[in-house]
Amino acid sequence: MKKGIIIFGLLGLLILGGFFAKQKFYGSTHRIKNAKAEVKQLADNNEIENGDLIFQTSLSSQSKAIQLATKSKYSHCGIIYKKGKDFYVFEAIEPVTRTPLDQWIARGKEGKFVIKRLKKAKEVLTPLALKKMKQVGDSFIGKSYDLTFEWSDDKIYCSELIWKIYQRATGIEIGKLEKLRDFDMTNEVVKKTMKERYGNKIPMEETVISPAAIFDSELLTTIKSN
Repeated sequence: MKKGIIIFGLLGLLILGGFFAKQKFYGSTHRIKNAKAEVKQLADNNEIENGDLIFQTSLSSQSKAIQLATKSKYSHCGIIYKKGKDFYVFEAIEPVTRTPLDQWIARGKEGKFVIKRLKKAKEVLTPLALKKMKQVGDSFIGKSYDLTFEWSDDKIYCSELIWKIYQRATGIEIGKLEKLRDFDMTNEVVKKTMKERYGNKIPMEETVISPAAIFDSELLTTIKSN
């Protein structure tokens, strides 16, 4: 009996030890620490610039459905800007806001990200163009996240925010616009999400721009991935 209690106690300690080790290495504090180190390295090496685009696999409830429907691992994206010595990501979440870059990175799956840049960035992203991009972006601040992916400006989702800021400020369309019907809706996860959002009336002709379409744009080049 005593031997059994000892063994049970040791097993309990191992489980608890594993739990705390996981928290130490994979918990939010560790993720933030890693993300801060990533951002410092990016800044020290001058690897990021105003107007760069950043992509990640979101941990949101809809992320898996977006990945399956668009056949891409990336489900969230934003625009990087520099303010003083700090970098932040302008993004459409709830609501549209600016998020410190390290916090944005830490929020994604395993802290992984890809940064892309317009191939003609030096020609296109002049101080005047960047100022206009920020002005266009400011018109969206505080707007709610668009769960039904409509093409109006009433609400907005992440890739739509990027597309509209670049198009309206520079005339450049990053990523091919599609219709909702162009996505793969055969997976049960996607079907369930669509049912929750639209019921039985899915607007198949709605214009959409996905994170995948922007990520795959030939106008961009990859600057950094981890």
